[in-house]
Amino acid sequence: MRKLVYSLLIIGTLTFTSCTLPQMIKMAKEQKLEIKPNPLEVHKDTVNFDLSGNLPVKMLKKGTVYTLNTFYKYGENELALPGLPLKAEDYPNSAKEETKVSKAFMFPYKDAYKTGTIEIQGVASKGTKSKTTPRMPYATGIITTSKLVQNSYYAAFAAHSYNNQEELIPVVIPNFIFERGKSVLRASEIKAEKGKQLDAFIASKNVTRTVTITGTHSPEGLERINSKLSEERAAAIEKFYRAQMKKYDYQGVAAEVKFILKPITDDWSEFKTALAAYTGISAEEKAAYLNVINNGGAFEDQEKQLKKLATYNKVFKDIYPGLRAAKTEILTIKPKKTDAEISILAKQITTGAVKSDTLSFDELMYAATLTPSLEEKTAIYEASTKKGTNWTAHNNLGAAYLQAVIENPAKTDLVDKAAAQLEIAAKLNPSPEVHANLATVALMKGNPYKAYSHARKALNGANNDVTRGVNGVKGACEIYMANYGAAVTSTSSSADTHVNLFNKGLAQLLNKDFSNASSSFAEATRKNSSYAIAYYGAAVAAARSGNGDAVVSNLVNAVKNDSNLKEKALTDLEFAKFNTTEAFRNALK
Repeated sequence: MRKLVYSLLIIGTLTFTSCTLPQMIKMAKEQKLEIKPNPLEVHKDTVNFDLSGNLPVKMLKKGTVYTLNTFYKYGENELALPGLPLKAEDYPNSAKEETKVSKAFMFPYKDAYKTGTIEIQGVASKGTKSKTTPRMPYATGIITTSKLVQNSYYAAFAAHSYNNQEELIPVVIPNFIFERGKSVLRASEIKAEKGKQLDAFIASKNVTRTVTITGTHSPEGLERINSKLSEERAAAIEKFYRAQMKKYDYQGVAAEVKFILKPITDDWSEFKTALAAYTGISAEEKAAYLNVINNGGAFEDQEKQLKKLATYNKVFKDIYPGLRAAKTEILTIKPKKTDAEISILAKQITTGAVKSDTLSFDELMYAATLTPSLEEKTAIYEASTKKGTNWTAHNNLGAAYLQAVIENPAKTDLVDKAAAQLEIAAKLNPSPEVHANLATVALMKGNPYKAYSHARKALNGANNDVTRGVNGVKGACEIYMANYGAAVTSTSSSADTHVNLFNKGLAQLLNKDFSNASSSFAEATRKNSSYAIAYYGAAVAAARSGNGDAVVSNLVNAVKNDSNLKEKALTDLEFAKFNTTEAFRNALK
């Protein structure tokens, strides 16, 4: 009897299972599932999508599991994604209402995944028994528009510190002293060291702009009664100067020297200066002179009051003679090599024809800016790095290597050479230029996250040129990082190149601003009429806006400039609504 009951239980269970699972699979035909987005899209090297929907009322049975298995099928291969198991016990109202299901999925993007389909298969199971639904397609994939981002590179050269403008050097000749009440330049003064100094200066024929001669007098009456005494003393020095120029055969050059005579009368400034430096009387005694002078009044009355001071005779003897003078200040042009001389010597330094110290570091760095040849610039910067530890030399050599790669992408070996120089520069001075170049290095090496970090540092204190250059790099990185709003901001403040304009349009497109995206792509093609990818981007923007005519016209231009885009357009899901039209097919013939 016990065996009979046990057998009936087994038969009943098997009968229940054999009826329940097929029933669940039959009801699964009524399930309402949806994948968003559809088509799938890749952003930041990742494909994200959401599965959501409802299962029919009473579809979930007690003691059973209904699993939604999701696959991404591409070609003959497939990628199995995590399943979504559903149990009646987890949905207590499933017998009265539809069961709501949802799950977020993601998988890393590979180029092989570009064309494929999301398929879902339901599996009803109880113990070891299971039944499956047919695998059904729910979404296609993958839109790869974000992958259109173009790398924006920028080589930041640090400014040289050489002053290539005319510089004036002041030369001050010690005062020529005159006898009391006289303006005759004495032979003893000419033969003195100051006279020899002025004579030697004139003899050297320095290129001179101005000679300013200030004539002064001492405060006492005998000096003051001759109102022209200060002027005549200044004129005496000018006469001597002109005579020496004639002696040394200045010829026409003498006419280019401008003489400025500054006679000073009734002025206490020179006296105050001399008094402050004088050590023959005490500070209190000096104060007595200053009190008279600072209290104002007529110059003559002040001088009479000074005569009453106990130390006047001492001051008259020691200070006054030095005030009967003429001071000579000469502005001469600093001798500099011409740009042509600097260029020639720099080239000779790079070839070893002359010693490196033939030019100063500043002159050598300046020389690099005088040649349009990147090869010559590089050689000069290489020579500059050997003249001590200067961050600008290492930075600019690294920048020259990067510029060579920008102009010829095949020169990939220079990226590591640039990085080595920039690491040295960064240790010496992590300037905005250094970080800007390190950002380009990182992007060239395929690391937009590291490039972005350097770009942000570069913007701290950068000048306008560096800011605009770095914003182009930063904008490209932000597209890679799927930070499209920030990318729009960066590219809007970047250098006005066709690459940056394209990336601006792409960021706007991915940020769902189709109208402005179209405008930016158009700007890029105006900058470079053969820039095929910009026409392609404009076609995508037109597709998303539903403008079939603009899709066709832009694709025609894109394919005309790059025939490889034909195959891409034929399989691009961006054009799924248009690729069956005759106009579309004709555009890609």
